[in-house]
Amino acid sequence: MTLRYFNYFAIITGSAGLLGQSHSEALAEMGYNLILTDNDKIALKKQYKYLSKKFKNIKILSYTMDVSSEKSVTKTYNIIDKKKIKLKVLINNAALDSKVSGDKVSKSNFFENFSIKQWNNEIKVGLTGAFICSKIFSKNFVKFNTEATIVNIASDLSVIAPDQRIYTNSSKPVSYSVIKSGIVGLTKYLSTYFAKNKIRCNSLSPGGIDNKQSRNFKKKINKLIPLNRMANKNEYKEAIKFLCSDKNNYMTGHNLVIDGGRSVW
Repeated sequence: MTLRYFNYFAIITGSAGLLGQSHSEALAEMGYNLILTDNDKIALKKQYKYLSKKFKNIKILSYTMDVSSEKSVTKTYNIIDKKKIKLKVLINNAALDSKVSGDKVSKSNFFENFSIKQWNNEIKVGLTGAFICSKIFSKNFVKFNTEATIVNIASDLSVIAPDQRIYTNSSKPVSYSVIKSGIVGLTKYLSTYFAKNKIRCNSLSPGGIDNKQSRNFKKKINKLIPLNRMANKNEYKEAIKFLCSDKNNYMTGHNLVIDGGRSVW
């Protein structure tokens, strides 16, 4: 833990999710004060209690927030602004992803069955949400003239197409690839737009994460990965620390792919 970040806060969207929790811990280990946000009140409360107990030397705030609602995000921003909090990091992690293990039957994810409602809902959270949060919370960076950073969480499927052969009774939904590719595009746009303010913006594209998938699914996906395994959720901590540190002052507009080499094949 370093003292250089003690005066700053990092805000994480979708913080109560699998990767959101890991990202939050990484920032806490750096010494950042945290603002946890999620639309799941129960999961958010549980995460707040866990992190508050583990990291007693930093300030931790939590707010229920719907990233797809400009009204909800503005409400959180106004609370932060009233408290005169200085943000240095925004991690756009929130997403509404369909869980696809490869074995469970889910015909609605097939392209020909994919509904407009599901398409709109997932894009509203995963892509529009990142746009809204970047638009609103960047005001804090500019207000305090902070050399800040935005990290958008994408996926290795932003640079390669999903291999549908590994999904036995379902399909990786079309919305996922579109959202993650859009996230990379948003990252490049923001990196040039905010360069004059010394605000950097990069994206992190993780590969598949080992999270109780079936043995059959893991066996198939591991064959697509040169390192022959899925990632542990905590293997992205050091990448987050690098992207959100002062050691990374000259990198912006980059998509950092960490996928065990899957996108190389």
